Amino acid sequence: MVAERTFAEALKEAQDRITARADQILTGDETLNAAMSYAIRGGKMLRGFLVLESARLHGIAPAAALEAALAIECVHAYSLVHDDLPCMDDDDLRRGLPTVHKKWDEAMAVLAGDALQTLAFELLANPVLGPRALDLVRSLAQSSGKDGMVSGQMLDIAAETADAPLTLEQITKLQSRKTGCLIEWSATAGARLAGADTAPLQRYAAAIGLAFQIADDILDVEGDAAKVGKAVRKDADAGKATFVSLLGLEAAKERASELCEEACTSLSAYGKDAHTLMEAAHFIIARDS
Repeated sequence: MVAERTFAEALKEAQDRITARADQILTGDETLNAAMSYAIRGGKMLRGFLVLESARLHGIAPAAALEAALAIECVHAYSLVHDDLPCMDDDDLRRGLPTVHKKWDEAMAVLAGDALQTLAFELLANPVLGPRALDLVRSLAQSSGKDGMVSGQMLDIAAETADAPLTLEQITKLQSRKTGCLIEWSATAGARLAGADTAPLQRYAAAIGLAFQIADDILDVEGDAAKVGKAVRKDADAGKATFVSLLGLEAAKERASELCEEACTSLSAYGKDAHTLMEAAHFIIARDS
């Protein structure tokens, strides 16, 4: 009997596969390729992991799943590169290393982000993804664009100069777009490719997406910058509304735990096959970076 993979093993496998595929594409010594590769590396690749696990649950061919997994990591990396720019969040560190605009310059950061975004859709157009690839292309465009991640970032920037801090309802809406949309796309990618019901994984993704942001807000209060890999306590210093400021630290932790349980319950239809996704939910609320 083959032992079940742990979440840590599955995540490491996902990271290795996604990084190897990126290395195949971003070859040569061209500066743009180097900046793109730099932006992709070093993260947890949780979104890519969710794609691969969702695909595994639905019997999707590994080659097809890998293209979709790298695609979402490209979109996520591009968003971070652009968010770190001086005109956005103005961060010097990402994952404990200089941000792309600090290692190169602002122009290279913009270009690397642009190229990562377009590469994502090139990957999803690979014929290996089969007849349902168009659904992935369209849904990723929606999840990352004006009604998704970009909209969330716009709301986040607007909140910094708003006359009053955001309410709990407003901040939940903001984060459902900025963070939640890409997590939902990742978790449902396998079901979309299989033409299967996406509802259980949508419920799972909605719960872990919100839990992820609450955990981020908790890290901003309690985290160690050396472990987190970026500046902490920026939100409090800026007087920005967060789940912690609105709920209180202990209530925020309780809410994250409740969401973790909701996420795991939503996976009951998959039985033991979903154990790594359940472990992922627990990892999200317990992580220190």
